[in-house]
Amino acid sequence: MVRISDLRLIEILRENARTPFIRIAKELGVSEAAIRKRVKTLEKRGVIKKYTVEVDPRRLGFEVNALIGLDAKPENYLQVIEKIKGMNEVTSVYVASGDHMILLECWFKNSNELVYFCKKLEEIRGIIRVCPAIILEKVK
Repeated sequence: MVRISDLRLIEILRENARTPFIRIAKELGVSEAAIRKRVKTLEKRGVIKKYTVEVDPRRLGFEVNALIGLDAKPENYLQVIEKIKGMNEVTSVYVASGDHMILLECWFKNSNELVYFCKKLEEIRGIIRVCPAIILEKVK
């Protein structure tokens, strides 16, 4: 069970994983040692899995950031996931319920690369539908 104070701690780390423990401690009204111990506990329990960075793909030259919904034949589902995990354009792969079985986040230099990639996906055995959506702006 995650404590309510843990949720605030996690929120602070999600905003900036490099926030010094002393600053977090001051904000939460506890000691730095308490924060250090709590973070270590959350890591051991698998609540905090890793620390990462958020990147602006446009500043790296990727003008098109897209979410692509995929549907696959059930008998090819796992093979499709394994195949797309190894593709350089794919930054994240999600297994989903709802409109699509699989969701991809992908970065492309331009819209032509997106079109080419979607055609490449359509050629993968077992994929029955490819539905791209271009992300215009990240709000949160």
